[in-house]
Amino acid sequence: MDSMKIYLVGGAVRDELLGLAVRERDWVVVGARPEELLDQGFKPVGKDFPVFLHPQTGEEYALARTERKTGPGYRGFDTMFSPDVTLEQDLERRDLTINAIARDEATGQLVDPFHGQRDLQERWLRHVSPAFVEDPVRVLRLARFAARFAPLGFRVAPETMELLRDIAARGELDALVSERVWQETQRALEMPAPRQFFEVLREGNALPVIFPEIHALFGVPQPEQWHPEIDTGVHTMMVLDQATQLTEDPVVRFAALVHDLGKATTPTHELPRHVAHEERGVGIVEELCDRLRIPNAYRELGVLVSRYHLHMHKVVELRPNTVLELLESLDAFRRPARFEQFLLACEADARGRKGLEERDYPQSEYLRRAREAAASTTLSAEEREGLQGFEIAKRLHDKRVHALKELKRQYETKATPRDPAH
Repeated sequence: MDSMKIYLVGGAVRDELLGLAVRERDWVVVGARPEELLDQGFKPVGKDFPVFLHPQTGEEYALARTERKTGPGYRGFDTMFSPDVTLEQDLERRDLTINAIARDEATGQLVDPFHGQRDLQERWLRHVSPAFVEDPVRVLRLARFAARFAPLGFRVAPETMELLRDIAARGELDALVSERVWQETQRALEMPAPRQFFEVLREGNALPVIFPEIHALFGVPQPEQWHPEIDTGVHTMMVLDQATQLTEDPVVRFAALVHDLGKATTPTHELPRHVAHEERGVGIVEELCDRLRIPNAYRELGVLVSRYHLHMHKVVELRPNTVLELLESLDAFRRPARFEQFLLACEADARGRKGLEERDYPQSEYLRRAREAAASTTLSAEEREGLQGFEIAKRLHDKRVHALKELKRQYETKATPRDPAH
């Protein structure tokens, strides 16, 4: 009992040193056996290794351990627990130096055998040891940390980027489990700079393996008239940036990311135009969602934005009947929240272009007003008299089209940007 020592570890220490709010606190216990924690009222949790919940705080306390890879994938590790495992051995199994700093619970003294404090000061994301290559999930975690800390000036250390390329070259990424890929991606989409998640994967040669649909966009040209940045991959990253500025909603950010996937399949002889890319992209979005088992909310919005973003860009030019069809296809009357998500993703697309980041996007307000005009149009009892089923629906449809014609007349004298976005 006297030899047992407790340390605050990982993200809590890192965030304290960065002056950030600590969201959760994890502890490591050195020099103890499970029975000792049980005797103190700790509650055991976890099947793979001894982790305990503090009887008062509910925070996690894990016995110090070492890990060695024993098979493919992130589950293939031999974990050893022993009172003889040192704090340094436990910290050595962690991914990044900034996550391998501990604070002695009793004295408050920092323990930093891998110079994490230095890397915090110099803003480096650096691996702790060569064992980093043993777990391909660390590639995703590193990219996610880049997405979180890029606004603070953090970047990946050159030697760590080389390890990423080595992992990719060795085929280790093939062992990644789809659920874990999506879990890390979803968390990255919630970060302050999600673009960096994909940029790090690309620089580390991991993007072609993990997200081949996105990798395929880089190097694909677009008409400079509508896309001064030209490259479709660059445009996609710019759209993700714009979505990040517009909303914290990861569903909208995902839709922005996948809105142009169809451009990667444009026949070479048609370039730089991309005729019908929006419909081709729908199948690719669905395949991506199937492969990574992405939740329906992401899939549905991704499909809608892929299929209808060009309609949105030229919505003021569309015939009232077509505008009503668009609203119905978006299920805008029954799902107003998702309708707003669609508008945000399309606005991000319009602004995700070199030199056009601050452009106005009046199309959103126009379609909002169109939705309001159509939704507020109903049939009176007198108008329904003598009609049944389909006849009632057609009468309501015609009346809504008439309301949209009136709206269009109000906009006829206004100049609205036309952007076919080929």
